[in-house]
Amino acid sequence: MADMPVRQTRFRVLAMILGFMVCRSWAQVSGAGSLPDFPALEQWKSAVITGDAAALRSLYRADPPAAVLADGMKTTADADVNFWLGLKAGSLDLRIVRMKEEPGVERIIFQTEAQAENGHTLSVVEAQRWESKGGPWRLVSVERTDAPHLRQPSDMKKNIYPAGVDAHAEVREAEQKAAAEHKRLLLVFGANWCYDCHVLDLAFQRPDLAPILALGYEVVHVDLGEDEKKNADLVKQFDVPLDKGIPVLAVAESDGSLVVSQKGGEFEDARSLTPEALAEFLNKWKPQAR
Repeated sequence: MADMPVRQTRFRVLAMILGFMVCRSWAQVSGAGSLPDFPALEQWKSAVITGDAAALRSLYRADPPAAVLADGMKTTADADVNFWLGLKAGSLDLRIVRMKEEPGVERIIFQTEAQAENGHTLSVVEAQRWESKGGPWRLVSVERTDAPHLRQPSDMKKNIYPAGVDAHAEVREAEQKAAAEHKRLLLVFGANWCYDCHVLDLAFQRPDLAPILALGYEVVHVDLGEDEKKNADLVKQFDVPLDKGIPVLAVAESDGSLVVSQKGGEFEDARSLTPEALAEFLNKWKPQAR
């Protein structure tokens, strides 16, 4: 099973880490350090720095085995342990993007530049889900991206999807602008709680991608809300599947007719995409020059 395509082997760790937010509060944490009142992460970090394989391995759930993805591929807890210990990191400053607390569960995303023994620095983004069922905290799922090619958000504060915006009105306005300027619509279905939506938003501001967007597209952000049920009629209209995760993109003509919608969760793991992959998509579906 380890060599199956990424989208067939994903455990949708982000859905576990970032979903189920209705009527629940988020604690925003930034800067280096550890989570307040959560020593399990400090134990994990200490075991990595000291190279204590037994202590580190004991923090991963054994039965059933913790679900681990590394750069989109299914792997094992032992492989994850070996990765971190193989860095021989003398220090490990965790920049925690955000966390959500609920009884018996901790969901964490952090960024770090691991200072290896050979002097090299490796940038890593990791999403962790911890659980405690009346006993010690154990890692039950991990999604790790090594050396991401795209800039990662340092916080989740940007309001990409304002709650009060009428997406239908924005689509109509974008259609009018697109018709006047010979452009297409680029509809980005997502939500503010989605880490990879923030990654994609930052990517679209890159100097190599922003001109492609400006010349070829009118961009509309369609909010799916906390439960991914908001604007369900637009999801249906533009034939956007949500079962592979978000963000999901659709391209439409200025009259609203669908050109293409992503079916395989291609941008759901935006954190591990390359600028070249994004440019290829945008260039492929932009309107042809007259």
